[in-house]
Amino acid sequence: MGEFDLIARYFTRPVHRAALGVGDDCALLTPAPGMQLAISSDMLVEGRHFFADVDPGRLGHKALAVNLSDLAACGARPLAFTLALALPRVDEAWLEAFSRGLLALADAHGCELVGGDTTQGPLNICITVFGEVPAGQALLRSGAQPGDDIYVSGTLGDARLALEALLGHIALPPEALTTARLRLEQPSPRVTLGQALRGIASSALDVSDGLLGDLGHILRASGAGACIDTSITMNLIATSAYSISARDQIDTEMLHQCTLAGGDDYELAFTAPVARRAAVAAAAQASGTPVTRIGRVEAEPGLRLVDAQGRPVANRYASFDHFGPTHSG
Repeated sequence: MGEFDLIARYFTRPVHRAALGVGDDCALLTPAPGMQLAISSDMLVEGRHFFADVDPGRLGHKALAVNLSDLAACGARPLAFTLALALPRVDEAWLEAFSRGLLALADAHGCELVGGDTTQGPLNICITVFGEVPAGQALLRSGAQPGDDIYVSGTLGDARLALEALLGHIALPPEALTTARLRLEQPSPRVTLGQALRGIASSALDVSDGLLGDLGHILRASGAGACIDTSITMNLIATSAYSISARDQIDTEMLHQCTLAGGDDYELAFTAPVARRAAVAAAAQASGTPVTRIGRVEAEPGLRLVDAQGRPVANRYASFDHFGPTHSG
């Protein structure tokens, strides 16, 4: 199967929103009047971002999900995406499953595949996603104000737990590993919540490299500090996924590492004024996404951790850095 046969069989589809999709030198997108384009790119590399034996359907899902998560953090509505794919060889069964997982998520969010590139080489997936957001309403990292509440959506730490188990660093019961691995390999981008938070959240981003590291981007962009209650964040691991015996086998330090700096969560971390608590709750309910208040923004620079009694907790948790000492699966 040649390159263009591969594209035609697995990745060419009719477009409904874009003016022109796959098959020409450029795709053509026409955002609605009064809208701005939101654009983001992410790359997934075998051995760095995913294991070689990952289910290709889940990999297709995740490849797009991590990009949709960026649109969610901006409060943007998905429009279209391009796919650049390097393959060691043409494996039709792999391509069938990969494209099915990729396009199922695309269809769920009305996001059209409009172009890209394929080549031979080590497995590498790069997606560029395009969305639209009303002019002046995009959620940014730079709007947090002292006194604002800090929230996170969904659960934290499950993906890192799965990674630690798959690397042999901890043991999880089979049912717990199955659920945790699903969070690692098939995250849910919070697109609907992001749009619901427009005009409510003062700042936002998605948690990809770990809560503390990513939250630090908001604080630096906003010129502020924060205080986080670790007794709350530690309980954000999806407890329904783990038996009591499973959690008893994992020490507190590991739970903190997973929830505070685990990475691959693809939840939204955001800030909002105290006066908007009811609006945040309404946005969460409307989007079907739980959110948890985990701390507050402070004027004093720096990120401080406290326990349930308000006592300081040492911050020794390093989020993922592609060129740092931390690792990924």
